[in-house]
Amino acid sequence: MTRRDPASPTLTRKRRCAVYTRKSTDEGLEKEFNSLDAQRESCEAYIASQRSEGWVLVHDRYDDGGVSGGTLERPALKRLLADIEAGLVDVVVVYKIDRLSRSLMDFAKLVQIFDQNDVTFVSVTQSFNTTTSMGRLTLNILLSFAQFEREVIGERVRDKIAASRARGMWMGGPVPLGYRVENRKLLVDEAAAATVRRVFEGFAEIGSATRLLPILRAEGLLTKHGRPFDKGAVYKLLVNRVYLGEAVHKGKCYPGEHAAIIQKALWNQVHEIMASNPHMRAGLARNRSPALLRGLIFGADGRALSPTHTRKQGRLYRYYVSQSVLKGGADDAPYRRLPAGEIEALVLDQVRALLRQPEVVVGTWRAAQAEEPDLAEDTVRDALARFDPVWSELFPAEQERLIRLLVQRVVVGEAGAQISLNLEGLASLARDLSRPKEIAA
Repeated sequence: MTRRDPASPTLTRKRRCAVYTRKSTDEGLEKEFNSLDAQRESCEAYIASQRSEGWVLVHDRYDDGGVSGGTLERPALKRLLADIEAGLVDVVVVYKIDRLSRSLMDFAKLVQIFDQNDVTFVSVTQSFNTTTSMGRLTLNILLSFAQFEREVIGERVRDKIAASRARGMWMGGPVPLGYRVENRKLLVDEAAAATVRRVFEGFAEIGSATRLLPILRAEGLLTKHGRPFDKGAVYKLLVNRVYLGEAVHKGKCYPGEHAAIIQKALWNQVHEIMASNPHMRAGLARNRSPALLRGLIFGADGRALSPTHTRKQGRLYRYYVSQSVLKGGADDAPYRRLPAGEIEALVLDQVRALLRQPEVVVGTWRAAQAEEPDLAEDTVRDALARFDPVWSELFPAEQERLIRLLVQRVVVGEAGAQISLNLEGLASLARDLSRPKEIAA
């Protein structure tokens, strides 16, 4: 650990020196000789000049590229502190003190760690000695300027972001559903944009996120992260002004460079509904025009058919309309709109016929036995036969709930309507209808 200096009879203590380098951005780090190399070269030259004092270089590299000096969460700095506490370093050498930290509080923590482990700190471009009171004062003054410089840089960055947002530029962050980023610009992703429009149109039509969710799930629509929608995701999407083609910064809205996905009229309609009393919205949703097949009916092309209605001379006319027609696209479907009453009656007739088929009765019985093993096949057949008299006694909302229980999907094409039944729902209905006393209660 010690050696005899040939110029002096005294012993010179060996001092192990670690060089720490840092650069705030990763720009230029790919070059053969970059800023970190330049810092290290200067520090190694300084250590070599102090060889007579017993200074020797620790060959482990402590380089943090692309890391801010406003935090201590730096990989190389953490390794350096670990080696200091392990007793492997005597002197920390940096090019300038702001390479080690730009924060007074953080630097005070580092100095405390240095003192606890008898480690000194040297800046090769700023001469001072941390073991004296004057050296510490000089250090604090230099650190104050370093922190001031960091805060000024932060203000400039924030001002640049604010100015860019005011010009409608995309400044990064999570990319909203319906868009993709190319060359730092938001571009419409038509496939995902269709989901965004469906959520807005569905909410404007129904007036309730709770009632909209089963429809979105039945149509297989997913959020940006590939998960089914919940109420939070629906409302987060509905209040995002990016879909209007706007850029928002600290509560202020500016015209954006990107294209809008939602028209202003639809946005206003949705937000008028959201601004109304939630209890009133729930009542309006319950009392709206009936639509038995809402969220269940699709065209042969796989696109959903949405319920709509109009009034002429005080009379209500209901339809199921193709999504392509609603969005003003090309009318490439074999239908523009289907009369709701006719298609609902057709589906009901087919459901009644299916409930009488032996294979459906057997399938329902087997599904019901999972919860009631003693349930007889005859009981299930009799229960399904009671569908017609029960149906006529139900309110429209209850009829809609029952159809959702029984029907999984309705596909309408040139050949007619194909119905997929939900066996689990049939089993639940059979169990309920087999207990008439409990239903009456």
